[in-house]
Amino acid sequence: MSASLALFGILGALLVGAVSPGPSFVLVSRTAAKFSRVDGLAAAAGMGLGGAIFATLALLGLAAVLTRVEGLYLALRVLGGLYLVYLGIRTWRGASEPLDIPDSTTARPASTLRSFALGLVNQLSNPKTAVVYASIFAALLPASAPLWLLLVLPPLVFALEASWYAIVAFAFSAQRPRSVYLRSKSWIDRIAGSVIGVLGARLISETFLSRN
Repeated sequence: MSASLALFGILGALLVGAVSPGPSFVLVSRTAAKFSRVDGLAAAAGMGLGGAIFATLALLGLAAVLTRVEGLYLALRVLGGLYLVYLGIRTWRGASEPLDIPDSTTARPASTLRSFALGLVNQLSNPKTAVVYASIFAALLPASAPLWLLLVLPPLVFALEASWYAIVAFAFSAQRPRSVYLRSKSWIDRIAGSVIGVLGARLISETFLSRN
C-alpha cells in the first residue's frame, strides 16, 4: 500500500469510528444542546486535540517498534483487524439503543475553556480511543512510512476529529437537525458498523495473503 493510500485509509477509518456514536459524541451533543453552540465547538476542539495527541503517541511508538521487529508488524495488523471487526459488531448491535440527549437549552452557559478541557480530558481518558488509534495505525501504516506521512497525520487527525464534532455541535444546538439525526440513528450505526467490520476483515485477509 502506498503512503498516499495509507493516509486516506487511516483518515477514512478514523472518520467512520468518529461518526459512530459513543461517549465523545454524547459529550459534545450534550454540551451543545444543554449550554450553547460555542461550548459545543470548544468541546469539539478539545476532542480534536486529544485525537492529535493519540495520533502522535501511536506514530512514535509504532515507528520505533515496527522498524525493529518485522513479524510484530504483521501480528499488529491481524490484532488491529480483529478489533475493528469487534468494534463493527458492537456498533451494529448497539444501533437500536437510544441516546440520552437533553431537549432543552435552559441551562446556564458553561465556560468555553471548561468545555474545551472537558472535551480534551474525555478523549484522553477513554482507553477505547487509544486502542482504536493503535489498531488503525498498526493495520494501515506502512512499515517504512515516509517522513511526510508521519508529519501530516497528527494535524490532519486534529482537523478530522474537530470538524466532525463541530458538525455535531452545530446539529445538536438546533432542534430540527437534532430530531432528524435521532430518528436515523439506527441506520447510521448499522452502516458505520458494517464499514468498520468489513475493513477489519479485509485487513486480516490481506495480511495472511501477503504471507503466501
